[in-house]
Amino acid sequence: MRRLFITAALLTSLSWGRMSDAEAESVPLGLQVQLLAKVASYDRNLADRSGGHVRLAVVTRPGNADSERVTAQILAMLRQTPSLGGFPHDDVVVKFTTAEALAASCRSEHFSIVYFTPGFQDDLGALRTAFQGVSVLTVASVAGYVPSGGDVLGFDAASAKPKLLFHVTQARLQNVAMSTEVVRLMTVFE
Repeated sequence: MRRLFITAALLTSLSWGRMSDAEAESVPLGLQVQLLAKVASYDRNLADRSGGHVRLAVVTRPGNADSERVTAQILAMLRQTPSLGGFPHDDVVVKFTTAEALAASCRSEHFSIVYFTPGFQDDLGALRTAFQGVSVLTVASVAGYVPSGGDVLGFDAASAKPKLLFHVTQARLQNVAMSTEVVRLMTVFE
């Protein structure tokens, strides 16, 4: 009996440790995709950026189980979503190597939206710098990416209700121009 108790206590402490280290999404992915589909229509530059057809990159970190899980789930949700911001969309998985390579890929592949899965906490500074001057809406599946400017848009929960996060300075640097009517509803970071 004592051995069972010790084993249970050890497993519990290990799982708590893993949960605190993991980057978790605080809003269900299906709801994130629904919110993105609506909020994207408030980006006044999306039509020019997309040419009437949104190309969305889901960025995954190879070898990161959470990133790969979220990538698969986001793609499944996107397949059920007929339009993003009022435009049809193609969705592509991009395997992350470096922030600079990803920014170059956004330019050459004409991505309108880039959706980051978990696993990029250590790259936020490099991403913020690499995406300056790249016309793209970056979206975080993890709320903690937005306050530092690692991503422009993200989702969090407060009192069991979803809330939108928006980094206004990074948005300007990435040619994202959200209408003021939707920005008023967001938690804004500079």
